[in-house]
Amino acid sequence: MIELREVSKTVMSGSEPLTILHPLSVTIPHGEFVAIVGPSGSGKSTLLGLIAGLDAPTSGSVLIDSVDITRLGEDALAKLRGEKVGFVFQFFHLIPSLTAYENVAVPMEIAGAGDARARAQRLLEEVGLTGRAHHYPSQLSGGEQQRVALARALANDPPIVLADEPTGNLDSANGRHIMDLLRTIHETRGTTIVLVTHDRELAGMADAHLALRDGRVVESTLRLAGGGPIPLAHGAPVPPR
Repeated sequence: MIELREVSKTVMSGSEPLTILHPLSVTIPHGEFVAIVGPSGSGKSTLLGLIAGLDAPTSGSVLIDSVDITRLGEDALAKLRGEKVGFVFQFFHLIPSLTAYENVAVPMEIAGAGDARARAQRLLEEVGLTGRAHHYPSQLSGGEQQRVALARALANDPPIVLADEPTGNLDSANGRHIMDLLRTIHETRGTTIVLVTHDRELAGMADAHLALRDGRVVESTLRLAGGGPIPLAHGAPVPPR
């Protein structure tokens, strides 16, 4: 379970403080598929970075399975991410000098997995890239590169996958394919998926929604950490589940 308790983020813009994310308390249950939506500058990628422990909040706490990651040192935080969190980014971030297979195997080799080769092959099969295992990123299409990145995110079988605009650099057909794969992973593995997207249609494939504007929640089907519903700003409608 992911819990955010009064989490906020403020940075300095020149000599003035700029609040990117206003205090937010929310719980994402195990096995939920959540879409965080909003326009550019709404704070959605900042929120994902805080959940991932890639950034520190100005105030509040982020808990993953009851562990307050805001209190962890860098080594302990890296260990927790390696065990519990897989990442998918808009621009793939594959290692260009490694093949698709090698990109997927790297996290397992770092973790000391003894069956990294077989598991990497199975993961590439899972995302439909069996015949592309020995191709380099430059030899793959954008959609294929993102599928490699998705297989890599699953390398250590994490209970949580965080996806930051994973379809943002793809055409609509490949974007839909990535979303279909995320839904399949969610349904077959029970993985908690937190997706950041500006595309409302793709967000509709998720089970729950959290919409941000100017760093504030304006719509949500999630619930506050304390158990109550998140109030909707300005009477904004809650999307159907």
